[in-house]
Amino acid sequence: MHNRRSFLRLTGGAAGAAFATARFGIDEVAAATAQAAAGGRTPAQVAGDEDYWREIQFAFTLDRTIINLNNGNSCPCPTVVREAWKRYDDWGNQSPVYHRGMTERNLETVRRRLAEEFGADPEEIAITRNSSESLQIAQNGIDLKPGDEVLTTEQDYGRMITTWDQRVRRDKIKLTKVDFPAPTTGEDLISRLTRAITPQTKVMHFCHITNQSGQLFPVRQLSDIARARGILTIVDGAHAGGHFPYKLSELGMDYYGVSLHKWLLAPMGTGLLYVRRDRIAPTWPLQAAPATRDTDIRKFEEVGTQPVGPKAAINEAIAFQQAIGIERKAARLRYLTLRWANALRTEKRIKIHSNLAEGQTWGLACVSIDGIDSRKLVDHLWDKHRIVITSIGHDNPDDAAMSYRALRVTPNIYTPLQEVDTFVDAMRGVLKTGLA
Repeated sequence: MHNRRSFLRLTGGAAGAAFATARFGIDEVAAATAQAAAGGRTPAQVAGDEDYWREIQFAFTLDRTIINLNNGNSCPCPTVVREAWKRYDDWGNQSPVYHRGMTERNLETVRRRLAEEFGADPEEIAITRNSSESLQIAQNGIDLKPGDEVLTTEQDYGRMITTWDQRVRRDKIKLTKVDFPAPTTGEDLISRLTRAITPQTKVMHFCHITNQSGQLFPVRQLSDIARARGILTIVDGAHAGGHFPYKLSELGMDYYGVSLHKWLLAPMGTGLLYVRRDRIAPTWPLQAAPATRDTDIRKFEEVGTQPVGPKAAINEAIAFQQAIGIERKAARLRYLTLRWANALRTEKRIKIHSNLAEGQTWGLACVSIDGIDSRKLVDHLWDKHRIVITSIGHDNPDDAAMSYRALRVTPNIYTPLQEVDTFVDAMRGVLKTGLA
């Protein structure tokens, strides 16, 4: 009898891959994981097992005519998640007034499973459409008066800075932005933010890891400092959820937002909002909810009629992640990042803008070439190598040491080593001959 791997060898090429993709679901992932972890192998040891990760790659339907190293924007769902999403949408379309309403009530299962996966009380988890919506619920829902100060950083996500800027215009609050070099350390971030606190500071807003350099913030320490001074904390976890292991209940902040369509690999249009239980009642929802829901986390989900299929399919994304294990997933992301970073970091003119130390970087890191405009480098990599990547950075006209422009490199668990190595070769080609 042929096993799946021998079948692929017999059928070969696209036909075998198509067969595998059609049937390779959560049970197969779990079985492959059990085999890879046999003998007590650690996540770091499994991270380099190419046979295992090739199995995982079969769980996705991807366009392999391009090399996608911009997975930090949004990620393709595993096929099993995509099929569930379509199944819920098709079922709901049969009689929306009945089936959609039934599925919406069943989203309580999603809430419980999100709470279990991220380590929180289900009554502190709202299911949103993305991290921007989650964070804006907190930003616009906190009562602030003229002169109250919000402390954030220059390198927070632009949409969130824009939200605070609107409150400055509308409510006459004060917004203070602290800058920092990339990379830096947790101790440096604690020092910079603590020094910036004033008697008027009411809110501290920062990333878990930044979308720019992947800088990791010491969330627990900063949250403890803020709480001791009566300051509320809002944490942007857009790039953290499903990226590396942590528990929300252990971080200590008041609010936390996640885009589930990023590293959890859930459908587009899904997000998570954590609100500390004692902050639910005093926080206004983004859209109006009745007073009877003042203490109910569900008041933050009041957005009117919306597609329910993407949210229902979150369960499949959670199950898929659990079949791999978040520790193994994080180890693989770090393995892929170190693959290209270690190959390039010793080259002259290469600068890494991310902290590559253990426990600091997983699947998001930034690199630049001295003398090469990273925005032009993006075009070159696409035109010559069909590599999808993005240029990202930060400009500080008052302090050049804080400014940088770089490529943000974000592989994922479906990225084969060949694609990472092609990126390395392309960068070395630019070092040698420029953007010709």
